[in-house]
Amino acid sequence: MRLLRLIPDDTKFGFMRFRPIAFGISAFIAAATIIGFLTIGLNIGIDFKGGTLVELQTKQGNANLSELRTRLQAANVGDVQLQEFGGPNLVMLRYGEQPGGERGQQAALRRVTGLIEADYDIRRTEVVGPTVSAELVQMSVIGVILSILAVLIYLWFRFEWQFAVAAMIATLHDVTAIMAFYIFTQSDFDITSIASVLTIIGYSLNDTVVVFDRIREMMRKHKKMPVAELLDIAINSTLSRTTITATTTFLALLGLFFFGGEVIQGFTASMLVGVIIGTYSSIFIASPILIYLGLRTGGFGATRQAEEEGDAAAKARA
Repeated sequence: MRLLRLIPDDTKFGFMRFRPIAFGISAFIAAATIIGFLTIGLNIGIDFKGGTLVELQTKQGNANLSELRTRLQAANVGDVQLQEFGGPNLVMLRYGEQPGGERGQQAALRRVTGLIEADYDIRRTEVVGPTVSAELVQMSVIGVILSILAVLIYLWFRFEWQFAVAAMIATLHDVTAIMAFYIFTQSDFDITSIASVLTIIGYSLNDTVVVFDRIREMMRKHKKMPVAELLDIAINSTLSRTTITATTTFLALLGLFFFGGEVIQGFTASMLVGVIIGTYSSIFIASPILIYLGLRTGGFGATRQAEEEGDAAAKARA
C-alpha cells in the first residue's frame, strides 16, 4: 500500500486533446525567445566576455554602495556593478574586460583593491581574460551540441527514428524555454548556466524516455489501437511516477534556492524552471509529436513480432 499518492493509478486524462494548445504555447515561447534575444539579449557573465569579479566584506558596519561606487571612479575601469549578497556587509563587485589583456586586468585589480582595502576585506577575486572566455564559449557550445547528438543516436537505436526526432525536438524546446528565462530575467549567463542547461536536458530526457518506454511496451500489446488513444494511456500510466519525481526534485531545489546562498541561487532558479519545463515537454511536446511523425502501432508491433518469430524459427531449425 502506497503512503504517498499524488495521482490516482486509474487516471484517464486526454492529454492529446490539448496538443494544439500546447504547441501554440511552445511556439509563442520560441518566438518570444528569438525576439528577446535580438532586442534584449543575454546578460553575459564574465566567464564568457572576460572581466573581474571581487567579493568584498566591510570591516565595520554595513556597505554603502553609493559611496563605494563614487570611490571606484578613480580606478578608471569603466562601468562598475555593485550588488549586495548574503547580507548588508557583503558586496559583489564586477567590472568588464580591460585593455592590455591579462596584464591590464591585473593592473586594474590592483587599482581597485588599493582604493577599497582600507574599509573592505577582499574575500575572493576572479579574473577571466578574453582568451579564456572565448575558449569557454566554444567548449560550452560544443558540449551542448554533442550531448543532444549523443542522445539522438541512443534513442534512434533503442526505439524507432520517430522517438529520436521527437526527443530532439522536445530537447530543443527545453533549451529555448531556459534561454527565455535568462533573457527576460537578465540573470547572469555564465559557465554555471551551461551546467544548468545540460542538467535540465538530462532530467527532461529521463522523463521522456520513461514515457517512451511505456509507449513502446503498449504498442506491442495493442497493435490496432489508435496512436492518440495509446499515447494517452501510456502517459496516464506513468503520470504518478512523473509527478512524484518532479515534486521531490522541485522541493529539493526550492530549499537550495532559499538556503543555499547567493552563489548557487541563479543555478537553482533556472533548475526550478527547468523541472517544470522538462515535465511539461515530456507530456505535451515529445509524445504528441509522434503522431505528426507518422508513428503507427501496427507497423511497430509487426516489425518487432517478425523479428521475434524469425529468431524463434532460426533456433528451431538449429
